[in-house]
Amino acid sequence: MAFELVKLGYDYTALEPHIDARTMEIHHTKHHAGYTNNLNAAVTGTDLEGKTIEEILAGVSGSTAAVRNNGGGFFNHNLYWDVIAPGGSPNPGGVLLDAISDTFGSVQNFKEAFVKAAVTRFGSGWAWLVLQENGLAVSSTPNQDNPLMDVAEIQGTPILGIDVWEHAYYLNYQNRRPDYVNAFWNLVNWDEVAGRFKG
Repeated sequence: MAFELVKLGYDYTALEPHIDARTMEIHHTKHHAGYTNNLNAAVTGTDLEGKTIEEILAGVSGSTAAVRNNGGGFFNHNLYWDVIAPGGSPNPGGVLLDAISDTFGSVQNFKEAFVKAAVTRFGSGWAWLVLQENGLAVSSTPNQDNPLMDVAEIQGTPILGIDVWEHAYYLNYQNRRPDYVNAFWNLVNWDEVAGRFKG
């Protein structure tokens, strides 16, 4: 079964003023759609056809650059759209809050580590909150790589991610990536992140 471009659970205008409607429309209908179509083209007729995206990414070191780049782009954007929402949701609570506090000392310390990972990623890439067997970690990856990949420096299950490719923010923020990253906190859907944490 071919991979399909997800439908967003909100309108392109819904994340304004933090992410503008034009950026959302281009990001979803051009960039994410492109990764989706190119992934399908890259796996059709290969032994990867019929595998889940998670299975493909877990062994991506043995795949082509097209599979790595477009498979990552497909998965990463699926997560990104899900972990942001109009108005966001309150700061993390429950077991997720406990885990963040255990790992980073406080939510504020976590946010500072996440922002640093996002703004210091040279060029295009992503920053992540990663669930590992022994707790949580913050990481960043280049291009469309992610922590599910066997090539990732820090591996695990990403439960929160921010796209720091320029196409994610440049129309509104130009070269002010830190402003975009800080605005991201107004949109984080902590309920979704908590659900991913609990599995």
